Amino acid sequence: MKQVNIYTDGACSGNPGPGGWGAILRYGAHEKEISGGEAHTTNNRMELMAVISALKLLKEPCEVTLYSDSQYVCNALKLGWAEKWRQNNWMRNKKEKALNPELWAELLDLCAVHKVEPVWVKGHAGHPENERCDELAVAESHKFM
Repeated sequence: MKQVNIYTDGACSGNPGPGGWGAILRYGAHEKEISGGEAHTTNNRMELMAVISALKLLKEPCEVTLYSDSQYVCNALKLGWAEKWRQNNWMRNKKEKALNPELWAELLDLCAVHKVEPVWVKGHAGHPENERCDELAVAESHKFM
């Protein structure tokens, strides 16, 4: 399997509000930046869209190291929360629905194709790729202001 590094970030001005996401895909010497956004969204949705959009670009199953400053994304994948939510009909517990079930379903399906290892990085702490993804995400969110 090819080994790919993916760096992602999401941003939202207000929560909810105009938002954006950015991602960098790196395979060997090859690098691609992508970004997008929505007029009315949440930060967590943008974090998820960054990962989903990046994984969807992979043309074959890959080993992916996913670098994100979103504990929501990293913990839900690494600790199995998202899979548990799906098994429980998108309920976090007996009373609380899981948020963003359609995005989680899409992400879990992509994770069934690719071997994804989430790595949490501290946001706004000088990590070059995280800083670049933040720039991309913020620029996208500004398009809706």
